[in-house]
Amino acid sequence: MSPRQLRQHLLVIVVVLLGMGVVAVYSSSAMVSEATYGGSLRFLTNHLVGIACGLVLGVGCLMVPYANLRRSSRWLLLVSMLCLVLVDLFGQEVGGAKRWFRIGRWGLQPSEFAQVSLILYLADLLARKMERIQDFRRGLLPPLLATGMMAGLVLVQPDLGTTIAMGAVALLLLVVARARWQHLAAVVGIAAVVLVFIIASEDYRRRRILAFLNPWGDPLGSGYQIIQSYLSLASGGLFGVGVGGSLQKLFFLPNAHTDFIFAIIGEELGLVGTTAVISLFALFLVCGFRIAVAAHDPFSKYLACGLVGMIGLETVINMAVVTGLLPTKGLPLPLISYGGSSMVINLIACALIFQAGRHGERLDERALGR
Repeated sequence: MSPRQLRQHLLVIVVVLLGMGVVAVYSSSAMVSEATYGGSLRFLTNHLVGIACGLVLGVGCLMVPYANLRRSSRWLLLVSMLCLVLVDLFGQEVGGAKRWFRIGRWGLQPSEFAQVSLILYLADLLARKMERIQDFRRGLLPPLLATGMMAGLVLVQPDLGTTIAMGAVALLLLVVARARWQHLAAVVGIAAVVLVFIIASEDYRRRRILAFLNPWGDPLGSGYQIIQSYLSLASGGLFGVGVGGSLQKLFFLPNAHTDFIFAIIGEELGLVGTTAVISLFALFLVCGFRIAVAAHDPFSKYLACGLVGMIGLETVINMAVVTGLLPTKGLPLPLISYGGSSMVINLIACALIFQAGRHGERLDERALGR
């Protein structure tokens, strides 16, 4: 399959996921929207606006000259760091965390933008240092420092889930860049110790771990959400109760239209529906990583690989949380969940994957003298 065909397939997959997300968001949010705002379309309208903004910005990214995109990576990283500092000082506090700038009825989450800017920067940095990547001080330390500073600013909000996602994507890029496995093993070991300390140092994180291990130990407290998610998935059976027929979305399952929308899909469309969603994301990963493999310049390869890895990792984490395979953590399901900032950034990421694949194809055509 040619790179152009891969991009065409990827476009179809993204459109289908967006369509499923629109239906799922409306179905899971209509009653909550009616009770909260007096109209059933509030969340759906915001969701459609987020998709529209993401598509416009994505098309804008496709129009930016590729060389300019790469040259801007350092500035984008600095802007992301500045936004993360500002949100900690002036952001809106929700549930004890400062992660959003509030602009009227819209919320902007700088950590979403920070993930893409970090991947852009690491792709450029690793492309320049690929010959020295096995040297710890000159090759491996600079990307580790950049990732550590960005992840540290996100952790302060606090947002442990996004912090872990950033570190995992950075690790993926270092593996693709062929860093020495001894160095990576040491980094992972140190990160694991730090992670255990971070979890143990906060009472609410310890409660999440205990709820993960035994949600029925506190069924009306820390275990409530995951138990309701189990009930939602179990109620769906093989073919589901039908679109709009979910009972758990009627104020039983918290965050039904955001972090736990996959459970509502399971209830309304059953095992068939959840399998279809998983299959679509699997095809997305296959097409995305094949685009990365087909790219001939290192920057395009690292950029596509990092962005596909980011979306894939968030998908796996979200589904694992909803099904009880991981402790509860607030990460949306990419391209499906309600959420303005995450939707916009995911669509920008898809556009950048297309841009990387298109640039690689142009290099091939030039090499063949077309």
